[in-house]
Amino acid sequence: MYSPSIQKLINLFSKFPTVGPRTAARFVFYLMGLKKEEADEIINSISDLKKNVKVCSFCFNPFEPSVALAKEGELCSICSNPTRDKSLLCIIANEVDLTAIEKTMKYRGLYFILGGTVSALRKTDMEKLKTKELEARLKNNQEIKEIILAFNPTPDGEATILYLERLLKPWTSGELAEPKKITRLGRGLPVGGELEYADEETLSSALESRR
Repeated sequence: MYSPSIQKLINLFSKFPTVGPRTAARFVFYLMGLKKEEADEIINSISDLKKNVKVCSFCFNPFEPSVALAKEGELCSICSNPTRDKSLLCIIANEVDLTAIEKTMKYRGLYFILGGTVSALRKTDMEKLKTKELEARLKNNQEIKEIILAFNPTPDGEATILYLERLLKPWTSGELAEPKKITRLGRGLPVGGELEYADEETLSSALESRR
């Protein structure tokens, strides 16, 4: 049995994605071996993260405003950029997928971070997705003409695409507004692969051949 302080931190680290108790324990003992100034740097960085980083009111991408006090509802540098193509909306699962697509320098539209994917085995996953916010974006932004579903070619990714296609049918059929085109990433990404780990050339090909 670990001491209460060690066990508490292990439990906290175990809540991180893909981190189990054994890995969490290694994190804790690594921290214990750090010098005080090194540990303080980590503590201060976490504090700065919570204090300085905001979430974009449109796409939900985290960003650090140029001024210390950001206004409520402020947009990130992508959403506030007048040169971005506002007729394109790329829906992605998380922030790392946005970074991967931006690195290709092939996409100039806007984004929407859904907050995860749908799992056929975990119905509660759907409750965590920002579907109501997505519907609000489409309702209030008539400039959007094409919706790109950019998800990993995995079972969860495919399930999410099918779920969103049903959810977005009122917009793609023209029931609620002018019909919007809905596409998904094309060839290039291997089945079971992840956008986060795809090289820029492969991801560029998938964007250009979307269907």
